[in-house]
Amino acid sequence: MTSPIYHKDVMELLTVAVEYCAYLEQADQHDRYELLDTMSKLLPLLYLKGTMLPEYESLSDDMPADYVTEENYNIIRTNIAYVMGEQDDYLDVFVEDMRYSDTPILMTISENLADIYQDLKNFAYIYKIGVEDQMMAAIEQCKQNFKTDWGQNSPTY
Repeated sequence: MTSPIYHKDVMELLTVAVEYCAYLEQADQHDRYELLDTMSKLLPLLYLKGTMLPEYESLSDDMPADYVTEENYNIIRTNIAYVMGEQDDYLDVFVEDMRYSDTPILMTISENLADIYQDLKNFAYIYKIGVEDQMMAAIEQCKQNFKTDWGQNSPTY
């Protein structure tokens, strides 16, 4: 039997994650139209692959190490913000705190994309290192991040 860390759905998410990260690492080399066009194709794939991740219990209580530093994160976020320009900001009216406010919450596309980048880059890097118990923990962490962070109140699967 094939190890769960090499499950088809995990490998497919990993493939899309690597593509997503590689593209954002070169975001400053694209214009806004190209960035949005590519993201409109990759983000639905990531969402689909995230919903298909199998549920696993990691044998390790340790959380996977973070590869993406604050500096790496800020470079990605800043490059995306530069490309998006004045169209980086949007008003989020679906934030829980909005119920108690008359003012929408200001969000940025660059921060949202960089947050997903951080999760996926950490996931991909752990697979690159190849330590199996860390890979299992990375699947679990990626599944949890998908449920809680990669979209509007992602449903529980």
